[in-house]
Amino acid sequence: MDNERIKKGINRRSFLRSTAALGAGLVLAPESFGQESVSETDDINVALLGAGAQGRVLVDSCLKIPCIRFKAVCDIWEDYNQRLLSRRLKAYRHEHNTYVDYKEMLADEKDLDAVIVATPDFWHAEHTIACLKAGLHVYCEKEMSNTIEGARRIVQAARESGKLLQIGHQRRSNPRYIHCFDRLLKDAKILGRITTVNGQWNRSAQLDLGWPKKATIDTNLLNKYGFTSMEQFRNWRWYKGLGGGPIVDLGSHQIDIYNWFLDANPKSVIAGGGTDYYDKETHQWYDNIMAIYEYETAQGTVRAFYQTITTNSSQGYFETFMGDQGTLVISESASRSDVYREPSAPDWDKWVKIGCLIEPAKKEQEKPETDAVLDVRETLAPPAYKLPVKFDDPYHKPHLENFFDAIRGKAKLNCPAEVGYETAVTVLKVNEAVEAARKLSFEPEEFNI
Repeated sequence: MDNERIKKGINRRSFLRSTAALGAGLVLAPESFGQESVSETDDINVALLGAGAQGRVLVDSCLKIPCIRFKAVCDIWEDYNQRLLSRRLKAYRHEHNTYVDYKEMLADEKDLDAVIVATPDFWHAEHTIACLKAGLHVYCEKEMSNTIEGARRIVQAARESGKLLQIGHQRRSNPRYIHCFDRLLKDAKILGRITTVNGQWNRSAQLDLGWPKKATIDTNLLNKYGFTSMEQFRNWRWYKGLGGGPIVDLGSHQIDIYNWFLDANPKSVIAGGGTDYYDKETHQWYDNIMAIYEYETAQGTVRAFYQTITTNSSQGYFETFMGDQGTLVISESASRSDVYREPSAPDWDKWVKIGCLIEPAKKEQEKPETDAVLDVRETLAPPAYKLPVKFDDPYHKPHLENFFDAIRGKAKLNCPAEVGYETAVTVLKVNEAVEAARKLSFEPEEFNI
């Protein structure tokens, strides 16, 4: 390697590591770095820690982002998770090493810039903190921890390291959600005063996850990493001490949107639920939960209902924000993003003209039957306005792009450690409320570190 290439390599490493603090708090124009900026052309070297289903989803999104190179994959399931993902990366010509022990990976890999942590929730704190202390930027899947103490330690480690930490609440980077928050709620205030929120994530009944018997992990290795059996390893989300059940696994995504769109943290929560369908020994967390949050916003009190059930998939998942002038129904699924105007609300024509909304299609007025006893047309749903935002990318891609852009000093993180922590506090208390069988209050200091 000649001197010029050595100099370029040093400049690259210096640039990527020195922009962490900038990326955490500032948005800088590319020209700020001068003509020699490496932010657009040099690879960001990444390791994946946790190659299960979620890790593979994140990798598939990363493969669509230019200048991202996977250098390492770490997973304790060598004969399945690790091998499956390694083959995929090789097909895309990502030369990489594989590991079972994350400590070995951090010790051996000297050219990493970032790590994506997609291990089970109870490992997030240890893995994320170790990567931050190793001088690496981290993208940590939600929930950032299965305990408040673990989430708190993660935030403290991120602050001490000066490295970037993005929590995987990917709707925070979804252009449709950003449009709703910035244009509809903040600029247009199109819903008026929000009074009520409803949301749900309903799933069909499912069998527990199995595995190829020839790929069974040795019991000693399972025990070393916190699992008592392959059944528990494959279905860890249902076990106390490992995951948090559906309210954490599913609800966390949407309850995060409650906090974001209301620009507030809740003051109380009351919840009911139980393990009413599945075996209580293998499904220690509740298979259904219905929760009601109370928020105090700048406009007044908001009551927010949320449910997750795992025995029926009716209407899937969505969030509904209702105000005295309109209703927003939105889902990560692109097929659901409608805005409805209340009859008493001011005309919305100007918001159509400036691109906040797309006017509903005109339908020919139906004539009532002459012998009808009642004309009930006024009780039907009003026409739906659409969002003028097209989004066809994989759901996680914009959030990962935001993370990598922040590493390059081009963007501010959309879900830094402190935001992820506030959501963890909000969500984890739901399971406590079910167990307590009463309303629980949030103290303001619970959301601060």
